[in-house]
Amino acid sequence: MFTARNKGWLAAGVVMVGASLALSGCASSDPLDTDTGSDTADSDTIVIGSQAYYSNEIIAEIYAQALENADFTVERQFNIGQRDAYLPELEAGSVNLFPEYTGNLLQYYVPDTEATASDDVYAALADALPEGLTVLDQSPATDQDSYNVTSDFAEANDLTTIADLANVTDPLILGGNAELEERPYGPSGLASTYNVNVSFTATGDTTVEDLLAGTVNIANVYSADPRIQTDNLVTLEDPEGLFLASNVVPLVSADVADEIADVINAVSAKLTPEGLVALNVESTVDQESSDVIAEKWLTDNDLL
Repeated sequence: MFTARNKGWLAAGVVMVGASLALSGCASSDPLDTDTGSDTADSDTIVIGSQAYYSNEIIAEIYAQALENADFTVERQFNIGQRDAYLPELEAGSVNLFPEYTGNLLQYYVPDTEATASDDVYAALADALPEGLTVLDQSPATDQDSYNVTSDFAEANDLTTIADLANVTDPLILGGNAELEERPYGPSGLASTYNVNVSFTATGDTTVEDLLAGTVNIANVYSADPRIQTDNLVTLEDPEGLFLASNVVPLVSADVADEIADVINAVSAKLTPEGLVALNVESTVDQESSDVIAEKWLTDNDLL
């Protein structure tokens, strides 16, 4: 799925990669350089990175404040860019901790993976990571493709899971970006996995608006999209693993994993799908900064 969010994220990533390349000849200006002059982070400092994406930065800031509260010394290297820019830094040990997403990260290392269910993806990811990297506990929170309906439609048709759509008597119209029509989790996947037959309308960046207007009655929306909360949408559960699960997971240097596991795993255990959406609403709607959002979340969850 390629939304307006992706476009902004991609543009930012291209800029960051370009900036990284431009800075490669000027070591003193490289944002990933440490003060130690070494290729790896100071052994007493946990260096935390984030993508150039507000939701990812909020999670990284939560990690940072939780570790500082446990008396760790933390250095923030946020807004690094996309995986091509930051994974080499993790593999080199100059960044120690990064909020990642299981499915997307697995596909980076294993493009033809057939794992889709959450636990299967997490297990496959652990096996696919290069030497020196590992993952801590995955969070229930996800940022992945999902099928959503309006709350009125869900209530009228008693919908909780995608499978429930098979009992709906109204014609079902799926909306999403044009490429969804040919994706394995598009109309053909709905039919083969859940015996749900739909027609398809390419709605692009207006998918949520079309769902609210009734042009379509099922919409493909990223599971952490703030509009799920602000527009009172219902995300249908996916028990058969139609979508590639992409749970939030801490990617960490293996040599510090045991040291920080208790602190970071406690964060992951409290980070729910609805909670991640709420954090994103605080950023996009309430215009709160990442550090303020993180401190409030940690306090509300008794982690500060």
